[in-house]
Amino acid sequence: MKIKFNGSGSKVCLLPLFFLVLFIIPVFSPAVFCQENILETILTEIAERISRRDYASALEIFNSLPPEYAENTEIRIIHASILNAAGRSADARQIANSIIASDSNNIDALMVLADSAALENRDRDRRAFLERVIAINPNHTRALNELASINLGNQNLRVAANYYDRALAADPNNGEALVGRAIVYRYNRDPRSAERLLNRAIDLFPYWAEPLHERGRLYRSSGFYDDALEDFEDALALEPENYWLLVDYGQTLMEIGIIRESLEIFERAIRIAPDNFMAYAYSAAIKDELGDYAGAERDYIILARLRPDYYFAHEAIGVIRMRNGQWALARDSFLDAYAQAPREYSYALLAAMNWMRAGRQTDPRQFLAQVMRTAPRDSLEFALLRLYHDLSGDLDVTIRIENERNTNTKARMLFYLASYYDIRGNRTLAERYYLMVHDLDADGSLEWRLNEIILAERGLGLRNTR
Repeated sequence: MKIKFNGSGSKVCLLPLFFLVLFIIPVFSPAVFCQENILETILTEIAERISRRDYASALEIFNSLPPEYAENTEIRIIHASILNAAGRSADARQIANSIIASDSNNIDALMVLADSAALENRDRDRRAFLERVIAINPNHTRALNELASINLGNQNLRVAANYYDRALAADPNNGEALVGRAIVYRYNRDPRSAERLLNRAIDLFPYWAEPLHERGRLYRSSGFYDDALEDFEDALALEPENYWLLVDYGQTLMEIGIIRESLEIFERAIRIAPDNFMAYAYSAAIKDELGDYAGAERDYIILARLRPDYYFAHEAIGVIRMRNGQWALARDSFLDAYAQAPREYSYALLAAMNWMRAGRQTDPRQFLAQVMRTAPRDSLEFALLRLYHDLSGDLDVTIRIENERNTNTKARMLFYLASYYDIRGNRTLAERYYLMVHDLDADGSLEWRLNEIILAERGLGLRNTR
């Protein structure tokens, strides 16, 4: 058992169908069901198919049940639970509602309804069904855990902690409650208590990946990177295709500088869940860092398609396309970024800059006029927008930039002034201002990175950008 803290320092949970079926099988003993234990054989076959997640063929078996068996309440609960697992929540809800009509306190049917509501994103109904369950049975651990999970997802940590504590009072060895309560402790900056519960869960459930995963997250957040990696690797040995586990493992490798191996991990995650955006964000950034701009662009394009509101992806695509001299495509990328972040006036300026490079210098005038209506009139951004719109007034803008005291703002606005002169054909003055941007060393900004790319392309003897 690891002890690292010694004084220092929302997903749908469907019924555990396999165990539900195995539990019900003995109820239908040969004394109740004769005919060579046919029903017991059928239930065993259902359990076997559920263990393979072959829900479709498991559901087919119910069609072969004799009517007197098919109408049994426990069998109908199993049927409804499998329907939920197969994504057929409406059918599951119909069965559960028919049971509730004659037995309003049937907890299993209420849990089926809670699961159906979760699948259909009816959060209020889900909470109501779960609260009905614990009103009937205050120690129903699954209902308590799910209410805790809902509140944890909403960052209601105090309420989540209360539900997890109630679940643990009812069952001190409940794995879901141990892990969930540990997560609340981690969020509340109590790593010692979190580690204690996770150690206990790992001892109780050595073949369950989640406690190892969560302890790895705990160690990573506290700077114990070697221990975090060990836990992630042990968890991956149990669940090698766990997407979020791979993402956390890859992030940890990135944080300690093992870049290429982290890229392999993120690409592995992408193969497992190609429609999840998170791994693309990291793989694209790493490829960008390593100079694989074509690969980075491909990943950023997918990321932007999966999460169009993530404007940093559009920004990154625009930078790569500027690097390639694809001015019209770069313009479109920055227009997409500006559409998602209409108060980021840098995106409007970059769109206009690339627009002008791709065609006539007056082409973005109408767009700039629209942007200027929302920009603060006393800001340097407004002054640059007007300069690009009017194609005059550069002296006044230059004086304002030279008087700017904020180094980062000054460097950013100097880049747009340099680009204006570049577009207007005054390369000497443009390069003078590009060099001034470099000397200000505002390397946290998008403009500084673009500035470094331009200087490197022109061979001015400066260090290359990443």
